[in-house]
Amino acid sequence: MSTYSKEHLDFLKKEKRRKRGIIFTQVILIVLFLIIWQLLAYFHFINTFLFSSPLDVLQTAFHLAETNQLWNHIWVTVYETLLSFLIAGGIGLIIATLLWWFPFLAKVFDPYLTVLNSLPKVALGPLIIIWVGASVHSIIFMALMISALITVINIYNGFVETDSDYIKLLRSFHASKRQIFFKLVLPGNRINIINALKINISMSLIGVIMGELLVSKQGLGYLIMYGSQVFNINLVITSVVILGIVSYLMYYVINWIEKKSS
Repeated sequence: MSTYSKEHLDFLKKEKRRKRGIIFTQVILIVLFLIIWQLLAYFHFINTFLFSSPLDVLQTAFHLAETNQLWNHIWVTVYETLLSFLIAGGIGLIIATLLWWFPFLAKVFDPYLTVLNSLPKVALGPLIIIWVGASVHSIIFMALMISALITVINIYNGFVETDSDYIKLLRSFHASKRQIFFKLVLPGNRINIINALKINISMSLIGVIMGELLVSKQGLGYLIMYGSQVFNINLVITSVVILGIVSYLMYYVINWIEKKSS
């Protein structure tokens, strides 16, 4: 016998229908977009040399797979993104913790974090190549510059916005700063940290693609750059589509982790 009331079961059914409706609508929108895109290309309303078409994208993807290039380029980009994501996440959490722990440091570095975060990282690309070298290290460095600062700012803002009444309550029981952080601030910001990681994974991917556009000979960013240089728009759009799929899958994994940890 179910432990839930009839009203609660009805509510759960409505929630399931609502979620299925959202997913169904999302799929329909994508399918309609692809159909309209293909029809416009088929009837020559758009120039396929400039805009490609879904069938051309599929053919390009199959060709890359047949020549054993597709998975290699995807893996390079995914590997660089995951590495940047893990490093930026660790750096962000550590620095945000230090800033919360030492309010004086937070006041000192607050304007510097704002200025560094607003700098155009792409413009620093040539300098990064000189500093780090034209290798995968410069790609990781570019990704860290883009994602780490945002992660620090988001996590730290969550830490300082922890309910002050709870902190006062713990202090009234003579709790140490370490106890307040590990018993209240850190667990209380679980959702905030996961949201920061969601932003981090997308920012890491953007940084990796920017780095690959500058120095890489492998990866989806390299395919986009190479395709634009030889005017192979099919290759450019195919790479962008694959990049979108990879980005969605990474976001889905973080979302799945969030649900499992709740």
